[in-house]
Amino acid sequence: MEYERLIFAGTANPEFAYRAAESLGDSLGRISLGRFPDGEVSVKVEVNVRGRDCFVIQPTCPPVSENILELMIIIDALKRASAYRVTAVVPYYGYARQDRKDQPRVPITAKLIADLLTKAGADRLLTMDLHAGQIQGFFDIPVDNLTAAPIFAKAVMALDMENLVVASPDVGGVKNARSFARRLERMRRIGGGDGQVGFAIVDKHRKSPDEVAALSIIGDVEGKSVVIIDDIVSTGGSLVEAAALLLDRGAVEVVAVITHPILAGEAVAKVEKGRLETLFVTDTVPLREDAGSKIKVCSVAPMFGSAIDAINRNRSVSKLFDGG
Repeated sequence: MEYERLIFAGTANPEFAYRAAESLGDSLGRISLGRFPDGEVSVKVEVNVRGRDCFVIQPTCPPVSENILELMIIIDALKRASAYRVTAVVPYYGYARQDRKDQPRVPITAKLIADLLTKAGADRLLTMDLHAGQIQGFFDIPVDNLTAAPIFAKAVMALDMENLVVASPDVGGVKNARSFARRLERMRRIGGGDGQVGFAIVDKHRKSPDEVAALSIIGDVEGKSVVIIDDIVSTGGSLVEAAALLLDRGAVEVVAVITHPILAGEAVAKVEKGRLETLFVTDTVPLREDAGSKIKVCSVAPMFGSAIDAINRNRSVSKLFDGG
């Protein structure tokens, strides 16, 4: 049975929500969002949601904690207003870096946020390129984890790069990078070209969350055009250093495709001053106004619109990114 859908936007990235709804020919549901004098989040849903299939679009980008709290309060308001189902549409899932207890006395924040969203009343999660795939298992509700790979693959193909190599920025990203390389190989064969795409790993040893102690390259990049793929660019330090090392090892050019452009602190300046040719990102989080000419945005809002439509109609979501 198909229920009438309503799409709502939090304050984290309303432009993205508007583009996703517009791709479906929908308007955003009316909701009042504000702050009480002491800073507490104020929410009032201005339309009848009883028996409706509701989607709340709110990436948990900076300010992360505030955006997460606002999302939970919106979900609570919808559930208390008797919505049939509430899907938390979280294009960027924050607090995901700590997905396991790898040191004594540390939290597993990815699991904590999953518990909080579920407790708030979310019936389903729709997100993109989770920092770790196992986070899906932290939820006791259905999770749809989209990938930006089809969008990025089209952007890379448009560059018409020769002797292509896909590079993982660390050992943990190997599976994702190999999958992207295979996708490019299929697209190149379909286009009548040489389907071979090489693979490399930038092996890094991290001293702290924002400091890398050492980098080395596993694989042949000499004379190659290299594409670095990752899920998050935060400080930009590792990315810029990886690009420089690849070029020093003989790569002719280096571009990067990274889903979530957090770009904290001096990240934009690092990218602009660095040797990276182009950084392709998505619009899952708002791009900083001072983003330079090297940073190009590939919108995934229509993909989220299609996923929302598929969920609402009880159709397959995976078909949105199986091809290519």
